[in-house]
Amino acid sequence: MNRNLFITLLIVFNIAIDQISKVIVRTTMVEGREGEINVIGKYFQLIWVENKGAFLGMGSDMNPTLRLIFLLILPTIVLLYVIYYIVKTKDLDRLSLIAFCCIVGGGIANVFDRIVFGEVTDFFFIQITDSIKTGIFNVADLSVTTGMIMLLFSGAFGKKKKEVEA
Repeated sequence: MNRNLFITLLIVFNIAIDQISKVIVRTTMVEGREGEINVIGKYFQLIWVENKGAFLGMGSDMNPTLRLIFLLILPTIVLLYVIYYIVKTKDLDRLSLIAFCCIVGGGIANVFDRIVFGEVTDFFFIQITDSIKTGIFNVADLSVTTGMIMLLFSGAFGKKKKEVEA
């Protein structure tokens, strides 16, 4: 398969899965704790919240100008750079390429929400114990996190390029 087509399809797949899941949540669930759905008891729940901030709501209390800069403009610039990087860097290993595509797809999906809705739809919640639990997150967040873990794995265990002898 053509490399650029592979990149495009993987990014679009990440965006599509996220956006489809958010449409399902917005059309079938009740927002907030009163609409929570226990998938696996209290360990894995669906709780629909709208997040005006970034990860775990950080930045939701910023003034609108700062929120525009830090949650829309800067992420868009970073995403455009990462797209440029993965398209131009032909010697990326497959795991790193997939990881970057997951990060970009998840990032675009959340930026899209901020542009269209002014906030991001979150709905997954995991709680192992009272002190071991996640914030409420979405498929895009999962894509970005998975991509970051894959990048770390690739960096730690990936094939090392042979250095040119002097």
